Amino acid sequence: MPRVRLVRVKAELRKRLLQERARLDVERIGAAATRALAEFLRARGAERVLLYLPFRGELSPLGLRRLLPEAVYFLPRTAPDGLTVHPFDAPRERHRYGFEQPAAQSPLVDPATLDAAVVPGLAFDRAGYRLGYGAGYYDRFLSKLPARVLRIGLVPEALLFETLPHDPWDVPVHFLATEQGVRPSSHRRGAYKMAP
Repeated sequence: MPRVRLVRVKAELRKRLLQERARLDVERIGAAATRALAEFLRARGAERVLLYLPFRGELSPLGLRRLLPEAVYFLPRTAPDGLTVHPFDAPRERHRYGFEQPAAQSPLVDPATLDAAVVPGLAFDRAGYRLGYGAGYYDRFLSKLPARVLRIGLVPEALLFETLPHDPWDVPVHFLATEQGVRPSSHRRGAYKMAP
């Protein structure tokens, strides 16, 4: 599909799916998905987990802090060259688009020290590709993580599709967490091997 058409298709899909997500009970769905995700991360011994602060009706992963208190949590910050990682309790500021993020002067954390990254998305497909808001921050970030870091998309089952349009540089997640549980995506990258 030509790039210009792909951009248009993604924009139209984004608009429609934002309306669809607005009709969902994201609080209930998020709580169920987060319970399943806590069990999944505990079973895999994940101790250092990147979360995100939900925005515009995204499912919230923040219940993990209560359900998996033994883990240490981090948050991303948008920077000109991609996402940076910071302690969860670092001071925060409001981004120009309205979401909260760690403040510019917050201590940096090496992303290679993470065990898992929980990734937001408007929608995901079964291969693990996400439809975000179009800036590409997460794709650039995920492409630089060591293969051992679990990449998990948090999404309502109603917004999990067989396939979504994606660019060649889009990076799929390894697992998909919904209110029905956590399952592997159908895409396998490099030397990544699924833990038992």
